[in-house]
Amino acid sequence: MIKLIVGVGNPGIEYELTRHNVAWIFLDTWDKLSTSSWQSKFKGQYSSFSHKGEKVYTLKPETFMNLSGESVGPMCKFFKIKPEEVLVIHDEVDLPFGQVQMKKGGGLAGHNGLKSISQHLGTQDFYRLRIGVDKPKRGSVASWVLGKFPVEDTADLEKVLNASAKCLDVFLTSGFNKAALLINKKNILGDS
Repeated sequence: MIKLIVGVGNPGIEYELTRHNVAWIFLDTWDKLSTSSWQSKFKGQYSSFSHKGEKVYTLKPETFMNLSGESVGPMCKFFKIKPEEVLVIHDEVDLPFGQVQMKKGGGLAGHNGLKSISQHLGTQDFYRLRIGVDKPKRGSVASWVLGKFPVEDTADLEKVLNASAKCLDVFLTSGFNKAALLINKKNILGDS
């Protein structure tokens, strides 16, 4: 059972609606959190909802992406949450825009937010919901992920977020394998 869902991102108005903050965009629009109130603690904002009679926490670290573990680690320690009970939602440049993938453990693909969380949890063995943001055709990856989603991608982004929500709901209700089967290797935008 998942006890903590982390959406990594960067605080500040200048980072709103950037590719790097797609996890925050997701949490801000996820219907499960529509009536939840957020509290400041653990160097971030956290909330909770009930699923099958159990409390599930959500966290938006406000440490900046590269230091996300400084928020996740203390929250896990405080609420006695094990690494295998954590799901991290993050942007993924190795997936095209329109693809979402469930993953458990494995490499960190150079994602500094995941590296920080892994260091603080002492393992890479946590779940991930990887939301594809594509790679830049030219220019640096850093500039790309810190760039905002273009206005013309708004409708497609909404489809990606809806598919991500459906996948996460399946994950919470039926487990990793069913969620992965639902979403992995599918192009959400091509299926519509």
